[in-house]
Amino acid sequence: MEKTLKLMVFALLAFGLFACGETKKKLTYYDLKEAEKSLFNADQSLNEAVAPEVADKYCLFVEQNPKDSLADEWLYHALEINVMMKDVQKSEMLCDQLLKQYPQSHWAPVSLFLMGNYIYDGQLNDTAKAHIVYQRLIDDYPDSKLVDDAQKSIEFLGWTPDQIMNHFMMSQYEEE
Repeated sequence: MEKTLKLMVFALLAFGLFACGETKKKLTYYDLKEAEKSLFNADQSLNEAVAPEVADKYCLFVEQNPKDSLADEWLYHALEINVMMKDVQKSEMLCDQLLKQYPQSHWAPVSLFLMGNYIYDGQLNDTAKAHIVYQRLIDDYPDSKLVDDAQKSIEFLGWTPDQIMNHFMMSQYEEE
């Protein structure tokens, strides 16, 4: 009886390990590129039905290959998808992960700008958080090409597009 019980437990464990291995198969660039093919519809709009699954594949690849030379880029693409899906919580989590795991990445300041512009300022109208994120970009990545954009974004926080347009039109008029 005891041998039968041990054999059953062993069989269940082996089956469980095999099943888990199936869901977490080692992803390759090919797998990511294949998943990417379904990301956009024919009209170039985001395919919202598959987008979360594609983003999750990118994240799984990064989890499996954290030292891969493109891991930071795949993580950024997962962030982009979640920003497009307007998933604030997941976007914040991915941005934080990218900044912690790959602080020297080219994608780190881009991620901060994306969060400030599209999530905090654009979607949530949270100018305080947007300001903090823009300022972090300026302070932590002073050589980034996005510093000027972040400074301008701080200057125009809370302004409507019409107010910004009027500002530029007036400044053009004053220069003449």
